[in-house]
Order: sequence, then structure tokens, then C-alpha cells
Amino acid sequence: MLLSAAPSLAAPQSNRAHDRHSTALGKAVYPLGIPSRREPSGLAPPGPRALRGYVLSYRSNFHSPVLPSEWGKFAGIPSGDAGSEWAPSHVLTGGGVIRLTTYRDPKFGGHWVSGGMCLCKKGMLYGAIFVRSRVTGPGPDEAELLWPVAPVWPPEVDLNESAYSTHSTSWTVHYGSGNAFEQGTHHFNLERWHTWGVIWTKKSLTFTMDGREWGRITNYGEIPHQPMTLDIDQQTRCNAPASWSACPKHQATLQVNWVAEYRPAV
Repeated sequence: MLLSAAPSLAAPQSNRAHDRHSTALGKAVYPLGIPSRREPSGLAPPGPRALRGYVLSYRSNFHSPVLPSEWGKFAGIPSGDAGSEWAPSHVLTGGGVIRLTTYRDPKFGGHWVSGGMCLCKKGMLYGAIFVRSRVTGPGPDEAELLWPVAPVWPPEVDLNESAYSTHSTSWTVHYGSGNAFEQGTHHFNLERWHTWGVIWTKKSLTFTMDGREWGRITNYGEIPHQPMTLDIDQQTRCNAPASWSACPKHQATLQVNWVAEYRPAV
């Protein structure tokens, strides 16, 4: 399925709520994955009961040569960012890895074109999602996020958004009509494989990296209370202000080994 109306990942506005630039890492108590030589990242998806109080509701390690039917590919120019463009041809499968690739595409006049996809048929209200991914280089904004099913924005929950870097990333929660947000950043080597996660309840959002907590939101008004889908994408911002520019100089790829989704146990 192709998406003609793709999400707009707008730059944060100046009315930010908080900006936590030195978020401390917690202990490794959340799902990370199961060691496996068969998986390109060295870890297979977590097991059905890997998260206490939750049961596995969806899992894919992308060993099929085609994108699973639950997923859709982004196409077109996102609203609010005329300097970006997505094309289904920039979503590549094979070898147990989905590759979302940004490069100057001669089929689009030599413009920078990126890949994006969403778990479009698996909207959820509360639960947990874990994504195993890495990047091959800097340039595009590369993100794993929760996006509202309803045609409204915000809310938005970013599990991992690199902006343009390979050495630091942020979790972010956008909320309210004025795009207030909570955010935490940390330095990681994004060219290595990591497991990014969010555990979403009525009372909290807990962000995890490799099984460790690195952010938490507990303000009810900042937490989404409507169905959301998992989106994974790259996006260029070559015409954005220098403070938010995400304009590549070379081809870059966001690689995804697997995705695991959990629902609260009944």
C-alpha cells in the first residue's frame, strides 16, 4: 500500500516545555532481543513474554523478500516540508533487513529522495514497541515514531530521532495545539545496532535503548490517549534553518532488522 498523504515531522517550535540534554541511562531491565547468529544485528526479536504484564501481538524480522502486508510505504512530499520527498522504491527488502535509503535519485530530477514506511494496519492504543535498527551515515533525519491514526497533529512520540547525526539522538513527545514538547538527548554510536523502545500506558511513556530506560514522561496531559501507528522513515530538510537542517552529502541508509509489538495482558 502506498501513502500519498505522509506524515509531516515538523521542527519543534520555540515554546518547548523542557529539553533534557543529559538524560541518565537506567539499568538493562527491558526487552533487548535474543542472541541469534541468523539475524544481521546479532539479536532476534524478544520472546512472547519478554515484557512483564504484556503479550506479544506482532513481530517481524523481515526475512521475506517482500515487505509484509501490514506495512505501507510512504510516497510523495510531506505536508509542511516541501524540501522532502519519499518514494516506495527507496524502501528495500532482503537478507533480514529493511533498508530505507536516501540518495539523489535521477528519476526525481536528481533531488534527494528518502524511504519511509508505517505499520499502517496495526494501530494501537497503549502497549509497547521495540525496533532494532542502525544507520550507515549522517545527513537525513532518521526516526522511529508513533503517529496518530486520526488526521491530526500533534501528538507524536519519537522513540529515536537522529536529526542528521550518527553520534546522538533524542526521544521526544509532541503534545498540545501549540506544539509544546518534552525531549531528552543522549550520545550513542548510531552506526551500531540498537534496540529502541517505548512502553506506553495511560499514566506514562517510558523510553528504552538496549533494554535501559533513558527517558520517562508521567504528565497525563503530555501522553497521547488515542490510537497511534509505528512509522519508520528518513527525511531530508535541505531548505530548513541551519539549526534544524538535515541535508545529506552522501547516500545514507536506515537499516531495520526487526520490530516487536506488545499489548497489555488481559
